[in-house]
Amino acid sequence: MGSLKFFKRFKVNSPTTLFDKIWESHCVYQEDESPAILFIDLHLVHEVTSPQAFNGLREKGLEVRSPDRTLATMDHSTPTVDLEKTSVDKSSQLQLERMEANCLEFGVPLYNLDHPGRGIVHVIGPEIGLTQPGMTIVCGDSHTSTHGAFGALAFGIGTSEVEHVLATQSLLQERPKTMLVEFTGELPSGVTSKDLILALIKEIGIGGGVGFVIEYDGDSVRSLNMDERMTLCNMSIEAGARAGLISPDQITFDYLKGRPFAPKGKDWIRSLSQWQSLRSDQGAKFDKRIQIDIGNLSPMITFGTNPEMGAAIDSTIPDPAEESNPVRQASLSKALEYMDLIPGEPLIGQKIDVVFLGSCTNGRMSDLRSAASLLKDQKIAPGLKMLVVPGSESVKRQAEQEGLNKIFLDAGAEWRYSGCSMCLAMNGDQLSPGQYAVSTSNRNFEGRQGVGGRTFLASPLTAAASALAGKIADPRDFIN
Repeated sequence: MGSLKFFKRFKVNSPTTLFDKIWESHCVYQEDESPAILFIDLHLVHEVTSPQAFNGLREKGLEVRSPDRTLATMDHSTPTVDLEKTSVDKSSQLQLERMEANCLEFGVPLYNLDHPGRGIVHVIGPEIGLTQPGMTIVCGDSHTSTHGAFGALAFGIGTSEVEHVLATQSLLQERPKTMLVEFTGELPSGVTSKDLILALIKEIGIGGGVGFVIEYDGDSVRSLNMDERMTLCNMSIEAGARAGLISPDQITFDYLKGRPFAPKGKDWIRSLSQWQSLRSDQGAKFDKRIQIDIGNLSPMITFGTNPEMGAAIDSTIPDPAEESNPVRQASLSKALEYMDLIPGEPLIGQKIDVVFLGSCTNGRMSDLRSAASLLKDQKIAPGLKMLVVPGSESVKRQAEQEGLNKIFLDAGAEWRYSGCSMCLAMNGDQLSPGQYAVSTSNRNFEGRQGVGGRTFLASPLTAAASALAGKIADPRDFIN
C-alpha cells in the first residue's frame, strides 16, 4: 500500500517545509510512482474555463460535489465601461450567460455582474476571507498562485481538471519540488513587490521555476503588506513555478480578521492556533535555494516579449550580439524586432501611448493608492490614454470613498468598473497595432494586450510616473 508508506514517511520527526505540511495534510491517497490524490478546500470558477467543465458534468449525469467549497465570479469577459451585457462582444456575452445558467443549474454560488462583491477571481477570494492559510485552492486560471500569499497551496488547473474538482472535490497531482527564494536588504525608495518578482524572473528565467513551488522569505518580504505579497506570489507562474508561498504571520491574520468568510469567535481562536504553526521549520530542506540582495535594486521594467526580458529602469536596452547563448540571442533579437526597440538606447524616455493600471497582479487598494500618490494634482501627458480598472467592485467602492477616483479623473485617466480588462485585451480594452503600453499586469507576450500591441510590464508607481511623462519614466524622479 503506497499510501501507508507515504503517511509513515511524513510522521518522521524531521524539519519540514510549509509546502510539505500543506501537501501531507491534504493527501487523500498516494501510491508509489503515481500522482497523489489531493483534497481541495476551495475551488474558484470563472466564465472562460468553466463552460466545458459544466457540460462534462451534464453529459455524465454528475453533480457538483461541494457547492459550499466552490465560488464563481464573472471577471474575464466582463465590460468595464458599463455593466450591460450588450456592451461586450458576442462571445463574451455568451460566456456570461452560460456561467449564469450553469451556476443556477448546479447550485454554485455566483457573483454575477450585479453582485456588489464581484471582481477578478484572485482579488475577491482574499478580500472576502475565503482564502485562508493552510488551504489547497485551485482555479482554471494560471494566476491562482496569488493566494499563496496567505500560506495556501494554490495553483491553476485546466478545464478537464475543473470538471474533476467540481465532481469530486479532489485532484490528481504530481508532487513538485521546493525552492526557497530569500530577498535580503531593505526595499529602496520607488521599489515595490512588482520589482522584486520581475528581478527574480530576470535572474532565473521563465523556466527557472518549472517543477517547483517557490516559498518567499526574508525581512523585505515580511515587511510587505498583503496586497504586495499577493503581487509577488501572483507572478510566480511567470517564472514557470507551480505555485508561490509565503508563510502566514501577524500581517496575514490582521488582514483576515473580520472578513465575511473568515472564522469567527471560538473558530477564529482555533484557526489562529493552527495557522501560527504554518511555517517552514528551522533546518527544513529545500530542493533549491536562491538569495537576492535588493539593497541596490532599481525599479524594474520589461522591454521584450516575455517577463524574463526585464531590466533596471535606469539601464539600457540589451544588445543581442552580446548574448553568448544562440537560442537566447535569437529570442532577444525577435523580441526587439517586435517591440521595435534599438539596442543600447536608454529605457527611460521610450515612447508610450497607453498606461494600464489594474489586473489580478496590481488592481488592489495599495496599487491604486501608490499610483494616486504621484498623480494627485497632476495631469497625465497630452495624447496619452490611461485606464484605471479596479480589481473588484469592493476595491472600486473603497477607492471612491477615499477620493482616488477623483484623483485619477482629474489627472485625465479613465475610471472603469472592475474586471480583467486590458490585461488580456477584452471587450475593446486593448491596444491598437503598434501602440506601446506601460502595464501593471503580468504578461507581455506578443499581442497579449491587443494584436500588434507592445507591452512594458512595470509597477503602479512606474506606470503613474510614465503616464505623467508620456514616456517611460523613473518613479524615483516623481517621489517627494
